[in-house]
Amino acid sequence: MTHPALEVVVVRAPRPAPVGECRFRFPDPRAADADGLLATGGDFEPATLLAAYRQGVFPWPIDGVDLLWWSPDPRAILRPDGVHVSRSLARTLRGGRFRVTIDAAFDDVLAGCAEPRAADDGTWITPAMRNAYGRLHRLGWAHSVEVWADGALAGGLYGVAIGALFAAESMFHRVRDASKVALVALAQHARAVGVRLVDVQMPTPHLTSMGAVAVPREHYLQALAEAVACPVNFTPERV
Repeated sequence: MTHPALEVVVVRAPRPAPVGECRFRFPDPRAADADGLLATGGDFEPATLLAAYRQGVFPWPIDGVDLLWWSPDPRAILRPDGVHVSRSLARTLRGGRFRVTIDAAFDDVLAGCAEPRAADDGTWITPAMRNAYGRLHRLGWAHSVEVWADGALAGGLYGVAIGALFAAESMFHRVRDASKVALVALAQHARAVGVRLVDVQMPTPHLTSMGAVAVPREHYLQALAEAVACPVNFTPERV
């Protein structure tokens, strides 16, 4: 099922700023336990977060403990050319209801992702994480994809871009299909700028329905090493 290309407007296009050296040394990600937990402690400084992503590690707090670091096996990825668009989603895309931007409202997307889900009274996006990713965004490393309907924010996603890697962190929707549109827009933009690897961490049913696949951690780490070495600008002024 084909659909027209989305118009994706990049609103903010800074070059990533230097962040200095990480003060910590992460263990080999292959040393993570059966659940994927690799390490505890550290901090949320920009250099720490970027060092983690470069090594295939991401933060994910549990039960109020912010500083937990994970490297699951298998790892879920979304290939930029492998997004699955259902017939109903294709109709939605052709309908032209949604408008898509990049980096127009990062803080609002982060807040939307942090809202408790209907089936869950809490959120894993703690205030410390919100502050950390907001700082990464201001430094030019973290980005958001916004989906708008009737002038209001309908959904979106955010993540971290390093070279040809986009490490997607979370997404949300307030209007049906808005998060799916954000994912389609991310894949389209990734192809346009040269991103090779979209990390979505865990193979949830929703992500699997959109084309995410689970790969062995070793395969992910090999693809990651190649991706972060590529000189890709995620937000060029023109795409």
